[in-house]
Amino acid sequence: MAAADVQTNGHVKSSKYGDNMVNGLLHKEQKPSAPAGKNTDKDEIQLVLQSFRLLIADLCQQFNMGHPGSAIGMAALGVALWKYGMKYAPHTPTWFNRDRFLLSNGHACLFQYTNHYLANYKAMTWEQLLSYHSERPDSLCPGHPEIEHEGVELTTGPLGQGIANAVGLAIATKNLAATYNRPGFDVVNNHTWCIVGDACLQEGLGCEAFSYAGHLKLTNLTVLYDNNQISCDGSVDLTNTEDVNKKMEACGWEILDVMDGVNDVEAIVAALEKGRDTSRTKPLFVNIRSIIGVGSAVAGKAVSHGAPLGTQNIADMKKAYGWDTEKKFYLPDQVKDFYKDIPARGEKWVAEWHELVDKYKQAHPDLAAEFQARVEGRIPSDWAKSIPTSFPTEDTPTRKANNYVMKEAFGDIKAFMVGTADLTPSVNMTWKNYEIFNPPDLKPTSGSVGSYKGRYIHYGIREHVMGAIANGLAAYNPGTFIPITSSFFMFYLYAAPAVRMGALQRLPVIHVATHDSIGGGEDGPTHQPVELAALYRAMPNMHYIRPADSEEVAGAWEVSVDYKQGPSMISVSRQTLPQTGITSREGLKKGAYVAKEVQDADVTLIGVGAEFHFAVKLAEKLGIKARIVSFPSYALFREQSKEYQRSVLRRNEGIPSVVIEPYVSLGWERYADAGFNMRSFGHSLPGKYIYDYFGFNIDSMKRKTETFVSDWKNGSIGRGEYTELIDGPAH
Repeated sequence: MAAADVQTNGHVKSSKYGDNMVNGLLHKEQKPSAPAGKNTDKDEIQLVLQSFRLLIADLCQQFNMGHPGSAIGMAALGVALWKYGMKYAPHTPTWFNRDRFLLSNGHACLFQYTNHYLANYKAMTWEQLLSYHSERPDSLCPGHPEIEHEGVELTTGPLGQGIANAVGLAIATKNLAATYNRPGFDVVNNHTWCIVGDACLQEGLGCEAFSYAGHLKLTNLTVLYDNNQISCDGSVDLTNTEDVNKKMEACGWEILDVMDGVNDVEAIVAALEKGRDTSRTKPLFVNIRSIIGVGSAVAGKAVSHGAPLGTQNIADMKKAYGWDTEKKFYLPDQVKDFYKDIPARGEKWVAEWHELVDKYKQAHPDLAAEFQARVEGRIPSDWAKSIPTSFPTEDTPTRKANNYVMKEAFGDIKAFMVGTADLTPSVNMTWKNYEIFNPPDLKPTSGSVGSYKGRYIHYGIREHVMGAIANGLAAYNPGTFIPITSSFFMFYLYAAPAVRMGALQRLPVIHVATHDSIGGGEDGPTHQPVELAALYRAMPNMHYIRPADSEEVAGAWEVSVDYKQGPSMISVSRQTLPQTGITSREGLKKGAYVAKEVQDADVTLIGVGAEFHFAVKLAEKLGIKARIVSFPSYALFREQSKEYQRSVLRRNEGIPSVVIEPYVSLGWERYADAGFNMRSFGHSLPGKYIYDYFGFNIDSMKRKTETFVSDWKNGSIGRGEYTELIDGPAH
């Protein structure tokens, strides 16, 4: 084997692969190899690795909290990446063409923070590094890397999110490069690096991501597998004995093996250089054998994963290294000097890129102007002018209205990256002559040949990864991409963890949820999302919007495209809906508005989304005076003044309100006094029958509304006591 101990397309024979190496290294360090051609002394690398491991141990011990094991075991990966492998600029951390790095096993966050300190990110001061798990609310060292901090591309809390986000970042680069690069002008050529642990490979999301990245042939993506064979419960073979390399090879990845990931920096650097090789035709998976908590008394054991190593254990580690056991948080000057050239190197790369872009502007002025707008995250301020001012008057599904509203904008504005989880005919999100994002050499049995310039993504039946990839696209650079996902509303329960991560990170992704009602009918209760709106209405930073008709769909898209503080979800119907003529796109932007006012009203009827027309019909039938409110969005309504909210609901004037929405009532007690809501899951019936089955019958609703208002007025119903007006299915 070569000096750099790398194997190409090697296969893990079992979960015990490499045990002889592991057993020989648990407590004994070997001299690491210096990166080829770098003229670096092996003893200097050894000093850097030891310093890194002991600093991690001391940081976790300081407040008796943290995850030391993986960070210690990955020390050599850090040297290979931050010192030799990645193109980045710590003093210009948002440089557009920087390499992107994701730590998918985010519990090992100290690995990233310490490398940021060593690489001289300005924000990661020594005091900040020491704040890990401290009481400081302004700490830049949270328990998992968070997007708002320098050098952190996305928040990677739940395992598997990071690798899926990395796929999104790699898609972004591929699309921009195919769209804007010209011969001699590779204005976008950055690489995406992602470290994963054993758990990321087991999560379903990780499996979806690896499968899809292999299909897409994302040659600009390299995954480094920290293979320490330990999870929280014990050794990985307690639950997982698959051949990881064969699995990855089957998913369309090229495989490299690094046998000594503890010490062999040279081998890891060689793998990184292979990752940059533009002649490759597949993404690269590097299987790096490491040892969790290496050098400690609990090396190779699960206990080193999520608990400090202990004072005596750390002292023993220092003694074994020949260090002063009394010194804590000690970094020799030689180690600091090892990294001191990184900022200047980064600024040189930044300057060279700007020089290239300046020449690009001269050679391709029109294209360069468009590229500059993408870099700055700009779309035309008048983008919404393509939305029609009126729509067909016949009954229309709001899923179809999406296409009426956005097809021109989708075609004209390249920032829109539209995708679906295998539901193109159902979600109506295409445009004229749209191109699919796919490898250009892929010729599917059915469907069109795509290219990396394509902006329509077929995610396949992978809702979770769709949401997480969209987060990666949104995070690539603010505003460069406006990702749009689409699926049935019920399937956004599969995507929910990714949608939540997008909301947590304030990423502007637009999710289009169709079939959002029991009116979808015959697919049955598995497809009738009676409880799901409650989740998304409760989610911070999320605009969940349920438009009533084409006019409100127009407003929903305008407000969603303009919302930059988090994701939006536009919730639309499969079934046809009346175009009532009393809705307003401007009213929708306020979350709720008065669609019809009356003098001396007895009741306010609140219609929501696909069931708004029930409020209109019920108001006509009632023997009492009813005003009508359309209420498509809690989140938008909460943003309005208290005065506006009172003017819409008028509950402060003693007028009771009744909401009509076949979802569970949770949340409506804040805005209504009674409601026609669901108290069970749905049923398998055609749409035209299911509303009657559950009591959404105008005659029945008329009787119950009038009775409720009478009881309200005579005081037999207490104020603040939400009344369910449907007891259950009508039999």
